[in-house]
Amino acid sequence: MKAAPRPLPTWLAWVSWIIGGMFLLNAVIGLYVGVLFVWGGTPVMFHDWAKNKDVGALLFSALFIYGPLVGGLISLWIGMTLVRLPGRRKRGAEAQLNLPVEPVAALQPAKANWDGAKNKHWSSCNILQIAPDAKRLWQFDAKGGGFVLAREQRVPHTEILPAKGVTKNWASLWQPKLNVAWLPPESVFLRIVELPAANAEETFSMVELQLEKLSPIPVTQVVWTMHVLGTHQSVAKADGTTESLQTVVVVIAARSLVEEFLGRLEREGFLADRLEVPMLDQLAAIVPQEDGTWFFPMTIGGQNAALVAWWYGGALRSLGLVTLPAAGDRAAELKTQISLLAMAGEVEGWLTVAPRWHLVADPVNATEWENLLRTALGDTVAVSAPPSPAELAGRTARRVTAAGPVNLLPAEFTGRYRQQFVDRLWLRGLAYAGLAYAVFLVFYFSAATFRSYQAATVEGQVTAISNQYTNVVELKARYAVLQKRAQLKFAGLDCWQVVAQELPAGIQLQRLSLAGGQKLTLSGTTTPDMVNTLFDFDTAMRKYKVKDAQGDEQPFFDPQLGEHVNPRTTGNVTTWNCTLILAHAEEEQP
Repeated sequence: MKAAPRPLPTWLAWVSWIIGGMFLLNAVIGLYVGVLFVWGGTPVMFHDWAKNKDVGALLFSALFIYGPLVGGLISLWIGMTLVRLPGRRKRGAEAQLNLPVEPVAALQPAKANWDGAKNKHWSSCNILQIAPDAKRLWQFDAKGGGFVLAREQRVPHTEILPAKGVTKNWASLWQPKLNVAWLPPESVFLRIVELPAANAEETFSMVELQLEKLSPIPVTQVVWTMHVLGTHQSVAKADGTTESLQTVVVVIAARSLVEEFLGRLEREGFLADRLEVPMLDQLAAIVPQEDGTWFFPMTIGGQNAALVAWWYGGALRSLGLVTLPAAGDRAAELKTQISLLAMAGEVEGWLTVAPRWHLVADPVNATEWENLLRTALGDTVAVSAPPSPAELAGRTARRVTAAGPVNLLPAEFTGRYRQQFVDRLWLRGLAYAGLAYAVFLVFYFSAATFRSYQAATVEGQVTAISNQYTNVVELKARYAVLQKRAQLKFAGLDCWQVVAQELPAGIQLQRLSLAGGQKLTLSGTTTPDMVNTLFDFDTAMRKYKVKDAQGDEQPFFDPQLGEHVNPRTTGNVTTWNCTLILAHAEEEQP
């Protein structure tokens, strides 16, 4: 359903009327002057053309004679549009209010064109997180069928987001920009449901039928979406055939919390196209190799908590939440909560053996949670590092651009944001048209007065500096070539010396190449027990430093560029390769 037009605010209506009146006054003057110029100048123009046959003079004369008339017509159109805009918007809003209300379920996600939802090609994607310490914004550019991180910003809560990065403009019409905001984890509920494998639209309908059972609050007060984790198993049917099942994560959020969160984003100048939860990408980043339980620490309302995911039989069976009390026997409380979650799995029948415990946490949270879990569970806990926030944002960007049209953003907000975008472009277009016309007038009269003088001046300047400019360009190019040769003269020997010094015993180097004087490629073989030594060798190479002309130590290789060592074991032989970039590579660019 198309969003209803909204009447302009009073101040904006007055601005529209005043600017429109100025354009109309300018149109009257322009039309009057234009008619006089056309009436008296057209015969003279054709007389000069018949006499001199100069095409350039004819075009310039036509511009001078017909310019005021064309400008007056443009000003008349802009002025009439601006003067009528407030009344037209008001009448449209009143007509929309008088329409009969259709009995539709406005609070439920609308059915959408699933087939056409994935056909839109996004040019960029912004991911916004309102973290407790600050606002974090990741800006991705679409490249090579995916998204590449272009910029990462941390904005204090006392400052607003940079408008240039998140606001949509005319370029967004042919280079679509997607604004995605992460909902806080305390605002959503995650539920797991197993359904027969089907397409996206059929899966959506099946989830919708079970929503009342899944939602902890009335369905008329929620917004929801779903994410399919994939087909995980087949079950036998009564007729002897098998049926594939898929695991679906249902994300549910209270509408009031979502609207409050969107209001905060609007005050920041961020109009979201989608609302997402990063927990979905955290779950997708884990590839379980065994049955077990995974803990994902997080902060919910200032309290330490963890999302608990139970993988059994090759599928995600349950999602739960445990919280740590601020005081008391925290390990005992944690044990009680985990026992309740495990009891639910035993009742449902999928928890048949003791789980293996896994903790996915950064170094800040890993120590505290590992000690608590070991005390509470009396068992070992395998610790692994989670994806970085930037990597998690990249996963979200890739997922939402390929996801269906239904998300946690209410449909009325989508329509309102779209209308605001159109209104902003319309008003800016009119302002730019008026500015362009004013600039045209200034340029027109200036060009008519100083045309000959400026041309002569520029020609004289070009003649005077042409030889000097050519010499300077030639000398600059020669200097750049000589400088590059001087810098890279001994680059190959230096790289060979560094490799010879840092290469550990037992690791064989089979190939060394230096491409373009800056990209060093190494490859060789070793034994499987030397894999850790390979990684140490890679680290040592990236940390290797040399002294510059001032005696200061500078890194020989750029630690951020290149490809880290990549061992591949086949039988008793491990082949490896890595790529290093000289630290002075950027200085060599012309």
